[in-house]
Amino acid sequence: MRVLEKKKVAIITGATRGIGNAIANRLADDGFAVVACGTMPWERAEGHLKDVMEKTDFLYVRTDVSKQEDRENLISSTIKKFGRIDALINNAGVGSAKQENILDVSEESLDRVMDINLKGYLFTAQLAAKQMIKQVQENPEEDRPVIVNMSSISAYTLSLMRGEYCMSKAAITMLTKLLAFALADYEINVYEIRPGNILSDMTLPVKEKFDKYIADGLHPLRRWGTGEDVAKAVSAICLGYLPYTTGSAIDVDGGFHMKWID
Repeated sequence: MRVLEKKKVAIITGATRGIGNAIANRLADDGFAVVACGTMPWERAEGHLKDVMEKTDFLYVRTDVSKQEDRENLISSTIKKFGRIDALINNAGVGSAKQENILDVSEESLDRVMDINLKGYLFTAQLAAKQMIKQVQENPEEDRPVIVNMSSISAYTLSLMRGEYCMSKAAITMLTKLLAFALADYEINVYEIRPGNILSDMTLPVKEKFDKYIADGLHPLRRWGTGEDVAKAVSAICLGYLPYTTGSAIDVDGGFHMKWID
């Protein structure tokens, strides 16, 4: 495993649980200083982030990425403490508040999902990108920063009862391409990661049902994915192992994306 000689700084949104927490731990192992954010007050978040804090330089910023003032505070707090941003991992997200047919989805439900899953990604990336561009211009010999957007197999898989979630993830695919094109002249690469069925507190309610689906061949690798599976992909990006890749989606889904006929 490559460990950084010079401490770089990674912001991870939604870092208190699940995939985001696994990413925070992995990047701490890789030698990054970690800026973790989530909606929990520190008194609750501390227990989830104790391992990260013990491994590396650390900052927690309570952040609701749907709120402009919170996003601005996240970036300014990071720059104040560390002076730089080398990786932004846009991971914070929510599912549909309740499962209902796309024909019945309310405007309120759509706004909630899009505000966090799409607008939160875009406007956090805008702020981070400005700092990243400044770093590239001031120190052109340094490794280039990266942006990673966490999407899902729901970006291309229909789910009539979670339509607003699917639309938000599909939008992240286009957002990633747009950001990649806009930042290409600075060699700031942007990536989309599409996790599949990842075992976490969010998927526990459907675990029994999906245990059977997976055993029956829902995807070729017949096991649940883990947060660590996703974190390894993020690690490879942040350590610079994909320098000639940008605007691309990386599937971490046990082969779900493949179409086959028995």
